Amino acid sequence: MYRPRNVYMISGGLTKFKKYNYESDFRLNVKKSMDYALNDIKMDIKHIDGSVSAYFSDHFQGQLIAGAMSNDYIGLSGKPSKRIEGGGATGGLAFQTGYEEIASGNMDTCLVYGFENMSHLNTWKGNDVIALGSDANFDYPLGGFYTAYYALMATRHMYEFGTTEEQMAMVSVKNHNNALYNPFAQAPMAINIDDVLKSPVVSTPLKMLDICLMSDGAASAILASEDVAKSFTDKPVLIKAIGSSSDTMRLADRTFGDVTLLPGEKEYKNLRYPGIHSFKAGRLAAKMAYERAGIKNPEKEIDLAELYDAYTSAEIQAYEDMGFCRYGNGGEFIENHRSDINGDIPVNMEGGLQASGHAIGATGIMQAVYAFWQLQGNISRHFGNNKLQAKNHNTGLIHSHAGTGAYETVTVMEAL
Repeated sequence: MYRPRNVYMISGGLTKFKKYNYESDFRLNVKKSMDYALNDIKMDIKHIDGSVSAYFSDHFQGQLIAGAMSNDYIGLSGKPSKRIEGGGATGGLAFQTGYEEIASGNMDTCLVYGFENMSHLNTWKGNDVIALGSDANFDYPLGGFYTAYYALMATRHMYEFGTTEEQMAMVSVKNHNNALYNPFAQAPMAINIDDVLKSPVVSTPLKMLDICLMSDGAASAILASEDVAKSFTDKPVLIKAIGSSSDTMRLADRTFGDVTLLPGEKEYKNLRYPGIHSFKAGRLAAKMAYERAGIKNPEKEIDLAELYDAYTSAEIQAYEDMGFCRYGNGGEFIENHRSDINGDIPVNMEGGLQASGHAIGATGIMQAVYAFWQLQGNISRHFGNNKLQAKNHNTGLIHSHAGTGAYETVTVMEAL
């Protein structure tokens, strides 16, 4: 039986996520994030065997084959490269593709980078482009507005499980207040539950402060085989396992069935699953990753997580999909502070998409970089303070999510 090689993350870098408004070209942002990663371990670009580039939309860049342009700009032309696209999961899919390049023996080192320059378009036009990530023949003519989709799913979650708007607001409060100590974050704010509840309604029950910001920025991760990893750092982080899955593009096509059980999980009775209250692809991706990583009880064995939280409701749904709690207990999970920095499983310690920002192609790689720094115990080194360092940081999880769950990835990482 074929067994893949061990794969390690050895460095990562970011630009600040914000609206650059032509202040910085996407290629320059990529180079800045790559240089940060290279300089952190005193590595030269000549040591990189190839790359994987991640960006969501040619429309935002106003440029086709922007990955090839970036590769040329950063000095990697002549080496293998490929572009990955998968909606909001673009960065997570690219990170897993980089893993596959190393695991297969195709490369010994791989630079995985992602970027997006969304501020080149007005907000209304940006939402129009993102709406093209729905079925252009079926959903898009009816509006194709993702906030409305997530509002629909949040409403169903509230109906099924009693989740409240206050509990969703708690996610925003946690993530924005965490970001106060993250110099890379786009929207650090000292806010409270009332601030969220009183912010303008976008699509009931979601309000302005329940929704992430469109962002510009870039992120880079350097992956390596075991021998190479140990030659560059004494703190490599093992990519223990990857998992991914998919679901129907259209919400209307999703049917009910038995709950996919995670390792160690008890059966559910009388739960209509997944319908539109939960993301089956996320659950299937988690199951694959946990089984490959040998995790028997994710609620006890995962120390920290970076979860997709473009909407506050999505973070609560992800608690359940990842098995951090039972279905129906996601609202209670946040209300009991279990996902706080000092909680049982700190989630989105640096602000998540809510506050760090969502430069779509870079986002999944941003999550990997944050998780990597956490698992190394190096948050103070990169942030200039130790406020956001999780106390337990042996095993981490990163979760990417596209559309309304059409693609999902889960990656388990482990400190050595």
